[in-house]
Amino acid sequence: MRTIGVVTVGRSDYGIYRPVLRAIQQAEGLALRLFVTGTHLEPSFGLTVRAIEVDGFPIAERIPMGLGDDSPAGIAAAMGRGTLGFSQAYGRCRPDVLVLLGDRFEMHAAAVAAVPFAIPLAHLHGGELTNGAIDNAWRHAMTKMSHLHFVATEEARRRVLQMGEEPWRVVVSGAPGLDNLRTVKLLTLEEIAFSLGKPLKTAPLLVTYHPVTLEYEQAVWQIGELLAVLEVVDRPVVFTAANADTNGRVIRRAIEAFVASRPSSVVVDALGTQAYFSLMAHAAAMIGNSSSGLIEAPSFKLPVVNIGTRQAGRLRAENVIDVGYGREAILQGIRRALAPETRECLKNMVNPYGEGRAADVMVDHLRGVVLDHRFIAKSFVDWPSEALVTP
Repeated sequence: MRTIGVVTVGRSDYGIYRPVLRAIQQAEGLALRLFVTGTHLEPSFGLTVRAIEVDGFPIAERIPMGLGDDSPAGIAAAMGRGTLGFSQAYGRCRPDVLVLLGDRFEMHAAAVAAVPFAIPLAHLHGGELTNGAIDNAWRHAMTKMSHLHFVATEEARRRVLQMGEEPWRVVVSGAPGLDNLRTVKLLTLEEIAFSLGKPLKTAPLLVTYHPVTLEYEQAVWQIGELLAVLEVVDRPVVFTAANADTNGRVIRRAIEAFVASRPSSVVVDALGTQAYFSLMAHAAAMIGNSSSGLIEAPSFKLPVVNIGTRQAGRLRAENVIDVGYGREAILQGIRRALAPETRECLKNMVNPYGEGRAADVMVDHLRGVVLDHRFIAKSFVDWPSEALVTP
């Protein structure tokens, strides 16, 4: 029996993981070992570990990181606590392979702690770019620590190869979050409204705005510009809370003040996959800077107003309308997103992140890969000298 450890740090990855977790559970010869940390264990972020418990996934380890301080020093200290906690967890139960997703600092702590144990790492969603966020550094660092790469697109595969990874280690699987589209029963708008405790007489705006970590000093101004626009847009607004990055609480407080003065708005810590996908299916548009606007929203033909630089460099489909931080630019983007002709143009759009078959691809490789010295002792693939000449 091969033990597959999976690290989940919050709602940002759990909904993406769910099809993969189910597939591991159901696969012959594999045993799932779930490591839970980050905002999952924080009451101020909705204590989303409860969703994992409701779904019935057994939790092997809970590693608190202490995310009460979202200053740069607080984030760095949380990473240290996470690295220590994971080192102790691996000492108690060392998985045969450890699965990590994306680009979070909490995930990076789990990866760093695994290296001295020589635990093989399988990394999801490597090779992507978010030039406005420090997440780029975590993502690329985890790529170099990892032994197997499940990337979402051919573009991402080429970037991982540019980082010196051997081609046989890099598998184009598509985005695993899209696998949910084949299994999740979407709610009606009335059912969504009931669960939120808010009437939704018209299609709402779905808003997720996270801190731009390379510009965290501007968080107050950035969220202020967005909220000033939403004040004059005649639509219900459903906010999902900002994540645990630097100055995330500044954004959260501004949104809560906005919602308190606007009865047609609501903020939710964590919607869960079913409600979140259902909102994508019914929303008039999505606003903010979340990766879900680029990865999942195209499957719903949903127009997305992507604000600022957080997702700069990430592959996007025709549904994405990129705008700056100023209120006039945001307003023009929303007007364009709500225009009937925009929806019409997206009818035949294809999601560049795949068709929702990633979990099967991943499980086949996790079950079949040979965990020998060749797998653990990585080689660096040098590019030919002519490829390194500056044009």
